[in-house]
Amino acid sequence: MTRSKALAFLLVFLVPLQMPLAAWLAARTGWTNALAWYPLFFLFVMLPLVDVLLGHDPVNVATEDEARVARQRWFRALTLFAVPVQLALLAWSGHWFAHTPLNALGIAGWLLSQGVVGGILAINTAHELIHKDARSEQWAGGILLASVGYQGFKIEHLRGHHVHVSTPEDASSARLGQSLWHFLPRALWRNTRNAWTLEAQRLRKLGRSPMSWRNELIVWTGLWLVFALAFALALGGKGLAFFLLQGLFAAGSLEIINYIEHYGLERRRLEDGRYERTTHLHSWNSDFALSNLMLFQLQRHSDHHAFPKRRYAILRHHADSPQLPAGYSAMFVLALCPPLWHRIIDPRVAAFRRAATA
Repeated sequence: MTRSKALAFLLVFLVPLQMPLAAWLAARTGWTNALAWYPLFFLFVMLPLVDVLLGHDPVNVATEDEARVARQRWFRALTLFAVPVQLALLAWSGHWFAHTPLNALGIAGWLLSQGVVGGILAINTAHELIHKDARSEQWAGGILLASVGYQGFKIEHLRGHHVHVSTPEDASSARLGQSLWHFLPRALWRNTRNAWTLEAQRLRKLGRSPMSWRNELIVWTGLWLVFALAFALALGGKGLAFFLLQGLFAAGSLEIINYIEHYGLERRRLEDGRYERTTHLHSWNSDFALSNLMLFQLQRHSDHHAFPKRRYAILRHHADSPQLPAGYSAMFVLALCPPLWHRIIDPRVAAFRRAATA
């Protein structure tokens, strides 16, 4: 990997920067309520346009260099740095929200903006961290998820989603023809419920009670309650509402990405009743350069599911994986409008299925 590409992963932190930038622009112009929506404009209008202009990056790290690149402390440090950035941003953003006069439009814009930013900075980075074995990375991932109240993701994603992906058993794999608005509330509810069930099953196998401090979800939920109490004490009811709603919108944005990543893809059931092994053919891939840099290469999702412990810097592009027509920012907007989504994506699913069975 070139030094310039390694440094370019700093672009991840452009995402949280949009929140104070929006506040600064609001102070300079007086358009406070309109500019509460600016981070969303940046993420879903400006970024997709620049993404298309800069084009694709299908280049993979050479196989013989993968181990060396994966060991570089730089890549691990960037993900760990997301923890203080996320916590500082949440504290500042909540304070700004609680002390700035906003109408209903401005309130909605700021909460949605913070939620989507949290979905990227907190949940996406946590996704990278919880797949690693180091205790520091596991804890960092848990703290990030607790900051948005989606701590169950740490359990369900590893023990549920990665086991059942692209099967009817997976709450985060959308079926062909399923709309986002049918998928989203079910994914949020089922994944939260599944996390508690999976953790209870783990503890019972160890001969321990699920209602104990050894229940990981109880620990992370306790941290979430501490965060909520801190916002309530420091900023009152408005601060508490900010904290709870930004978390809901962050979790929702994560599940919208899950919808995009696995829509319509299926693993074949074998003669023995089990499903075929997960490969790079069971997730949608996108090799757009800019959005991959700003998402720790999450869009190389096909390789991630084939090799879940690979560090983001060495995730590979697979040309034979199902390919999205744009980066996640553009696909996110498209998914919000089911008729357009189905018109554009359903034929791609059908074409991929035909090619896979040819």
